[in-house]
Amino acid sequence: MQKLGDFKLPHFFNYPPYFTLQPVRDTREKQVQLWKDLILDYCRTQKIFVIGLEEEDFALFSNPVIERSLSHEARAAFLSALVSEGRAEWLDKGHRKCLILWHRVQDWADIIFRFVKDNGLEDSVMTVEEIRSGIESRGTELHGIDRTILMRALRVLEQKGKLAIFKGTSADDEGVKFSM
Repeated sequence: MQKLGDFKLPHFFNYPPYFTLQPVRDTREKQVQLWKDLILDYCRTQKIFVIGLEEEDFALFSNPVIERSLSHEARAAFLSALVSEGRAEWLDKGHRKCLILWHRVQDWADIIFRFVKDNGLEDSVMTVEEIRSGIESRGTELHGIDRTILMRALRVLEQKGKLAIFKGTSADDEGVKFSM
């Protein structure tokens, strides 16, 4: 089985038609589903939050073993399918950068909630950066989380009265007061 780093590629990754948008609707729907699952799984295991549509070097979009790569149209189709399911969002009007939501924002909020509970942080204050890259988050899914996703998940918890977000001394230094 072929690998990308520590990621095992599925058997169909070496099947050349997998890299060509299929014209038959049923076949294309299966192909799109396989690609959506593969993109989400790969991004989750590699902690990738943003995919550039123009990125020629994105590992999943080409297979040197069979000398195939996805066309721009195919990449756009697969990412758009993720967007239409709420598993990704275009970050720009030109649809060149895509934010991948391998966990939905509500799921990230639940992960933050569990992180706070598991670490006894129910009545503490942390900076947003500490949540993303602090000692407590090492080894958790929160470590290295995209700031946009983190802020959205924190706002979900704020709306539920579980925390308060406040400005720090600088624009980059937002704080979070947990009250869970």
